[in-house]
Amino acid sequence: MNYELLGSRLKQERLKMNLTQEKLAEKVEVSHAYIGQIERGERSLTLDTLVRLANCLGVTVDYLLSDALEKNGHYYMDKVTQLMQERSPDEQQLIYEVLDLMFTRLDKMNSKE
Repeated sequence: MNYELLGSRLKQERLKMNLTQEKLAEKVEVSHAYIGQIERGERSLTLDTLVRLANCLGVTVDYLLSDALEKNGHYYMDKVTQLMQERSPDEQQLIYEVLDLMFTRLDKMNSKE
């Protein structure tokens, strides 16, 4: 996990809420020095602390972690599936056709190399 990216996301959300490190630390019952270390990616944090931070900032844990987790092939397939599920059957068919066309073009481009 990339703790610097997690810390950056936390800081971004803290600043959106106009909270100081001290005020956020008070709300989640940790020291302000610890918040600073988390934001700089110098310290890891427990799941409990992560959940308390997310709740305090009004965001989800997965939102906070979205940049910090290493993304593999399953991640992107899950994202595509999630996007498709939110669409009507007609929209899903259109998306499939666009993807199919894109892959056909990619295959042609790759075969020329």
